[in-house]
Amino acid sequence: MTTLESAWILLGQQLRKPAGVGGRLLARAMGLINGTSNRIAIAALHIAANDTVLELGFGTGRAIKAMAGATTEGQVFGIDHSAVMSLQASRLNLRAIQDGRVRLVQGSLDALPWQDGAVDKCLAVHVAYFMGAKEIREARRVLRSGGKLAVLVTDKGAMAHWKFAHPSTHRQFAASDLTKLLLDGGFSREEMCVQRVSLGMGIPGLLALAIKSTA
Repeated sequence: MTTLESAWILLGQQLRKPAGVGGRLLARAMGLINGTSNRIAIAALHIAANDTVLELGFGTGRAIKAMAGATTEGQVFGIDHSAVMSLQASRLNLRAIQDGRVRLVQGSLDALPWQDGAVDKCLAVHVAYFMGAKEIREARRVLRSGGKLAVLVTDKGAMAHWKFAHPSTHRQFAASDLTKLLLDGGFSREEMCVQRVSLGMGIPGLLALAIKSTA
C-alpha cells in the first residue's frame, strides 16, 4: 500500500469517527457540506411540533438544531460515538439542551439507550456507510407504531470514485443495497420505499423512508 493510499484510508477513518484536531476540522467542513442532505431528509420526515425525534450520528449537530426549531412542543434526541462530535454538537445546541428540549448521548448506534416506541421520527444522514442490520433493528425498535425512519446516503455511482470511501471504512449503496439493509433490519418491503435524490453539485443520493407498521 502506498503512502497516498494510506492517507486516503486515514481520511476515511476520520469520517467514520472524527478524533483530534484533524477530526474537528474535518467535521466542521462536513457539517457545511451536508446541509442539503440534512434539509432533504428532515423535510421527508414531516416533523410535527410535538414530535419526539432521534438522530443517529448527529455529527456537528446542525440537523439537531434544525429539528429542535421544528419541535417546539416536543423533544430531540441524538446519539454519536465520537467525543469530538458530541462536544461540537453540544456547544451548538447548548440553549436547547439547557431548556431540556435536546438530549445528546455519546454511545453506540447498535445499543440505543431509549425504550421501545420512544420516538416518532428517526433520522440517519450519511451514517449508513458505518451501519449494519443491528443498528437498523435498534432504530426500528425505538420507533413507535406508525413512526418514520429516513436514511440518506450518497449513491454508489458517485461514491465509488471517491478514494476516501475505502471498503475498509465505508459501505457503499446502490438502491438495492439500501433496500436490503432495511430488510435485514426488520422492515418489510411494504413498509419502505427508496428514491433517488440530488444532493447538489451533481451528486446523486438515495433516500430510504420506512414507516413502522401499526400491525
